[in-house]
Amino acid sequence: MVLCAGYGTRLRPLTDELPKALLPFGDRSLLEHAVLAVTRAGLGTPIVNSHHLHDVFVREIQDLGLPIEVVYEPEIRGTAGGVFGVRSRFGPAPIVVLNGDAVFDQVPNDFADLARDMCLVLAVLPRAREEGTVGIGDSGQVVRLRGETFGKEVSGGDYIGLCAIGERGLDALPEFGCLVQDFALPLLRRGEWIGTYALHSEVWLPGDDLTGYLRDNLQWLSRRAGGGSIIGASAFVAPEIELVQSVIAPRAEIVGVGSIARSVVCSGARIEAPLADAIVTPSGRVILPGARG
Repeated sequence: MVLCAGYGTRLRPLTDELPKALLPFGDRSLLEHAVLAVTRAGLGTPIVNSHHLHDVFVREIQDLGLPIEVVYEPEIRGTAGGVFGVRSRFGPAPIVVLNGDAVFDQVPNDFADLARDMCLVLAVLPRAREEGTVGIGDSGQVVRLRGETFGKEVSGGDYIGLCAIGERGLDALPEFGCLVQDFALPLLRRGEWIGTYALHSEVWLPGDDLTGYLRDNLQWLSRRAGGGSIIGASAFVAPEIELVQSVIAPRAEIVGVGSIARSVVCSGARIEAPLADAIVTPSGRVILPGARG
């Protein structure tokens, strides 16, 4: 399951026009990255929940032709509640759950199987002891979470928005609430074992704020596109335009004379050059994350 129902409030006003999971990141949308990671792992067709801007969400994914099953969530249930609400659509546990704004190359092939005899397994980026959002014990179990401790910590880690839930975990899911605060923590408090999986691949979490979103896109271009630019399908860039380290999403239109530099232009937007260090929403609104005042 890919979780996509949230409002994306930390990326407003960008997410006032486009659901967070459909924002461009490098050569495709955040959701496309998630679906590709699932597909590479051979996990089948993902279920995706949607609430905020649902009509926009459906229209955009139809244009993308993504192999997903969309479930409308009339009332936002939270990350744990979202999984609870579609339990009947899953096959046998364990199941894999991804946040729609986390980008990594592939779900590890053996990841889901680790949760077969557990309630929950969290994928983490390894950190030193007492660092990161998760503390890990000597057998790989979670011993620190959200400021609470449940055993001796030997190393730390950052939870990256990827988890596997076993059969007992599915039975314990709350109808509403967060996977960490309202599901994982109550499990730990009553003595349940939560496992971890150390992920050593590159991970991008570009949804914390507009400045970080633009910065991470530019870093992705530096590492994956050699510092060049990405131009999406059916995008139009006038011959007089110089693109400098920018993401031009599908169906965007760039006119005028000059350069578009270090910018992200969303799907369907029309913008006139010159422009630098900006995010352009689908309606053409220009956001300058680094601007003051």
